[in-house]
This record gives sequence, C-alpha cells and structure tokens, in this order.
Amino acid sequence: MSRKKPREKGKIRLSTMFQKLEVGERVNLKKELSQTSNHPKRMEGRTGIIEGMKGKAYIVRINDFNEEKRYVVKPIHLRRLNKKW
Repeated sequence: MSRKKPREKGKIRLSTMFQKLEVGERVNLKKELSQTSNHPKRMEGRTGIIEGMKGKAYIVRINDFNEEKRYVVKPIHLRRLNKKW
C-alpha cells in the first residue's frame, strides 16, 4: 500500500466520494486507505472500463492477465482517466 502525502491526509474530499461516472469511461483503481475496499491488492493501479452501476457503486471491467473480470467498486476508489471508449 502506498502512503498518503501530508496534504491528502485527514478528511475525504466529497467531490471524489460523490463523483458521477458514465458507462464506457476509463478509470484507474486507487484504494482510498481510510475506507474499506473489496478489490484485491493486485488490482491496485489497474485501468478498467465502467460497465454500469450497482446501487451507489460502479461495475468495472478489468483485464486480469488473460481473463476479463468485473468488480463492484465504490466511486471513492476510482480515478477518472481522460479518454472515453
């Protein structure tokens, strides 16, 4: 796990917690250390595509070596990338 920089410590930014992502957007998985997450450690830093929503969380499709997998991830653990597919 990575360590937070001093300016990132403390409260969680509400804009990242309530960010709205669209289907087809590319995202990067980055664990928010102050919140629990369900995705395995080896998925840290991987890039995936949003497939839909499940409650308040997003379904993210990620290629794990040769296998395609889907994870349900809260938006606080996702970072938006520029391109849209």
